[in-house]
This record gives sequence, structure tokens and C-alpha cells, in this order.
Amino acid sequence: MGDTSRFIGFIVIAVLYLTIGFLSAAGSIYLSRKIFKPKAEQTFYGLFLIAIAGFYLAFAAYFGTDAAWQLEWAGVLVFAVMGLTGTRLPLALVVGYPLHGAWDLLHELHAHGALPAFGADQLTAIPLAYGIFCLAYDFSMGAYFYTRRKEWAA
Repeated sequence: MGDTSRFIGFIVIAVLYLTIGFLSAAGSIYLSRKIFKPKAEQTFYGLFLIAIAGFYLAFAAYFGTDAAWQLEWAGVLVFAVMGLTGTRLPLALVVGYPLHGAWDLLHELHAHGALPAFGADQLTAIPLAYGIFCLAYDFSMGAYFYTRRKEWAA
């Protein structure tokens, strides 16, 4: 398969994963508003940030990226603090989710050789387009949290 075909294939996959990320955010928003009262919704999303950050530890174990453990643990700890803080302060979620989306994009770029700045083994491998999906989801959720911040703070 030629470079052009691979590039076109990646673009198609990226657009699909972006779309799925946006639709997943819409579904999350719809369901959380149906299930939770505002303060419980905020707490749920704060704890959920911790869970989604933890995926990188699972990826490091699965892909056997031993040199990535220290950096991935640091990332998980940062997002855990943001998530726990977000259970009380909405701004932590408004900022935390997009930062997590940027962390996901960093991994995606690294996986495709577009960002070798960290060295070959410092970031763990991720499934194809996972970072793109998460970028769309996390940025959408951050925007949603911004709209809910006053209701959550009440």
C-alpha cells in the first residue's frame, strides 16, 4: 500500500473517530442529565476523569512499554488530582478534560512519529486513532462542563 493510500486511510479513520468522539460526548451528556442531579453529575465526571486517565497504565502494561511507566503514572496522578478537585470545583473539569484530550493527542502524534520529542519509549503506545477519539470527547465535555459550571457551583 502506497504512502498516499495510507494517508487517505488514516484521514478516513480519523474522521470516523472524531465523529464517534463527538457522538459519545452527546450520549454521555444526554444520559448523565437524565440520571444525575447536577451535583452528582459533577462528582461522576470528576471520578470519570480519573478512570479515563488510568487507561494509559493499562496501555503501558498491554503494549509492554516499560520505559513509559514513570511518565504515565505522573499523568494519571495529575488527572486524578484534577478529577478529585473537579468534584468540588467545576473549573477543574472545564480545564482537566481538554488537558486530558491534549495528552491523548500527544500520544497519538507520538504513535505516528510526528512527535519524537519524548524518545521512543517514554510515551506508551495506544490503539489507532484512540487519541483522536478522546480529543473529540474530552474537548466536547470540557465545553459542556463550562455551560454547567454555574449550576454545579450552586
